[in-house]
Amino acid sequence: MHDSQRAKGRQTVTGNWPFLALIPLAAALNGAALATETDSDRKQSADKEVTLPVVEVKDTARQEDSDYRAVNSSTASKTDTPLLETPQAISVVTDAQMEAQNVGTLAEALRYTPGVQSETFGFEPRMTQIRLRGFDATETGLYQDGLKLVNPGFAVSHNLEPFGAERVEVPRGPASVLYGQASAGGLVNFISKKPIFAAVGGDIKFEAGNYDRLQGELDVHGTLRDKKDLAYRLVALGRDSDTQIDYITDNRVYVAPSLTWRPSDRTTLTFLSHYQKDETQPSQRYPAIGTLFGNPNGKIPSNRFTGEPGVDQYNREQFSVGYLFEHRFNDLLTVRQNTRYFDTALDVRSVYTAGLQADQRSISRYYYEIDAKSHGFSLDNQAQLNFATGPLAHTLLAGLDFQHTNASNVLPFGGAPDLDIYVPIYGATVPAASPYQNDLLTQDQVGLYLQDQIKITEKWRATLGGRLDKADSETTDKLTGTATQQRDEETTGRAGLVYLADNGFAPYFSYAQSFLPALGKDALTGTPFKPETGEQYEFGVKYQPKNQNSFITLAYFDLTRQNFLTLDPISFLNVQKGEAHSRGVELEGVASFDNGLNLTAGYSYLDAKVTKSSFASEVGEPLEYVPNHKATLWADYTVPSGPAKGWGIGGGTRYIGSSYGNTYYDRNTIEVPSYVLFDATVHYTWKQFQLAFNMQNVFDKEHVATAFGDSATYGARRVVTGSIKYSF
Repeated sequence: MHDSQRAKGRQTVTGNWPFLALIPLAAALNGAALATETDSDRKQSADKEVTLPVVEVKDTARQEDSDYRAVNSSTASKTDTPLLETPQAISVVTDAQMEAQNVGTLAEALRYTPGVQSETFGFEPRMTQIRLRGFDATETGLYQDGLKLVNPGFAVSHNLEPFGAERVEVPRGPASVLYGQASAGGLVNFISKKPIFAAVGGDIKFEAGNYDRLQGELDVHGTLRDKKDLAYRLVALGRDSDTQIDYITDNRVYVAPSLTWRPSDRTTLTFLSHYQKDETQPSQRYPAIGTLFGNPNGKIPSNRFTGEPGVDQYNREQFSVGYLFEHRFNDLLTVRQNTRYFDTALDVRSVYTAGLQADQRSISRYYYEIDAKSHGFSLDNQAQLNFATGPLAHTLLAGLDFQHTNASNVLPFGGAPDLDIYVPIYGATVPAASPYQNDLLTQDQVGLYLQDQIKITEKWRATLGGRLDKADSETTDKLTGTATQQRDEETTGRAGLVYLADNGFAPYFSYAQSFLPALGKDALTGTPFKPETGEQYEFGVKYQPKNQNSFITLAYFDLTRQNFLTLDPISFLNVQKGEAHSRGVELEGVASFDNGLNLTAGYSYLDAKVTKSSFASEVGEPLEYVPNHKATLWADYTVPSGPAKGWGIGGGTRYIGSSYGNTYYDRNTIEVPSYVLFDATVHYTWKQFQLAFNMQNVFDKEHVATAFGDSATYGARRVVTGSIKYSF
């Protein structure tokens, strides 16, 4: 197909998406009126013929998230299936756990989750960088309410406010069948707080801490009229704070109003929106000599700022608005439509370390700017049908999703004056930078998916799914006036089987594939890159003890990532010869007991290696930044009765095993040592008030988080906060 034809087809899809978005909504609202008189008769007829599986979408989160254990997950199947019946390892971080640990970032919320690296590069106030089962998912693995947070080519970044989440769900392994182009390692789904149909209530919280941290939070909800068919919620946060590094701030404004209209028990329409403004500075990287390795001038302080005060900035402003719609025609058919419009702007100025000079104290520096914008629209239409074929009961999900994104990225780049990193003298004039990159990227993705969850007998559950994806992208280089177009089409599938034993054990098996377009083309042949693909086999067992509020998952996986880009050692251009293999074991247990004890524990072992590469020396070597071992334990106890009622204490430990950094030619020449960190909390609840004292990295252990080339980064130092919350 010619480029002009591709462009024409893409314009047709893009131009018609508002019309496509309205069709299911209009049909469902019309069906709401038509179905009311006949649903009772249909239900009686259906009940006589079949026994349907109990799989339906409902708001279970608020009932579950008062403790650490979740019962269901809507992310892995889009049908709110019980975790025990899902043939996949899934972690759910509840609001109760996040509040007890007083997490300040999404990365902190994932610290105790096995198989997840959320702080790969250590202290990072700018964005959420995640790796799942060894593979990077920063660009393609972040979702909010089931819709992708687009970040094409790292044009913009995301750093979601955890106070706005009622839970975070992490299904691991390929998820392309339901979500399209995505990381092979899995995804992180941030589920927003939603309105509550109850009397007016909420929380007001004030917090103060080291690094001159001041923060205020508001979460208020209620119904708007006597009919109780309209509910609202307002979540807001303001923060003014310094950080462990001189001249780097962590300031934020976050406002998230939402509204739910429930005209009947069959129809729900929830409007969600949020505005977030972040003001910080780029995190710092330091020479490896002086951090990871010895330096005759001593160790480089972890609070050292290597940029220029008054020049460096990392400001992001983002806005989104959308809705979640559901209508249940009867007990057989339910339709849903989820949408979001998003707009993000990023303004960056950064003077950063280029390398250590011969005196081993002076650093060369570069300067760059980023002026990036991204906006677009996401849509996911779903129809769920419950029916039976003979003895088999089916929950069939059919979906059509669409995503349109425009992103621009202007990148001036140049040199900056040197700096003595041990005795820094700031204030040098930074020369203006010349444009190095000026790109405009347009992406359209359409996906059609089908999933069948089958209840074979009372003991057996099977899941089958397939998807067809079409993705169009066009990159315009405004510096050269050239445009590159690319079209990818791919099918993916998955299958799983679970056996539900009477004693609470549920062994399972699953197979899944992933798909991710690789933008660009081979510099030598001019051939567009093939889509990156992945496939995974997973075996595991889940255990839900009878009459206990606890859950355990043990999983073994074998995951292969194919066709990813590597750097050619001669031309230093991307070539498509890469393959990596990751296999390992993950163990997770969560429990909330009646005696006031909540706990979560996790362990993961990863063996992730390069199996194909244009660099022969890389083959067989470990993937960079991936620790072989991660072990965590967190426990929190609140006295339920007696004179000490309301007092509570908690603590946790995090072990991160050693990992390897990389150079251009060797992956295992830089080893980052393992480290152990401790967290703690003390809290007291009296009537409507709660006082809390939290510490992260209690012993203020200074540690190197990762290394790359001749650079290294430090991990987060001790953070101390005290807070008071009033609930009404």
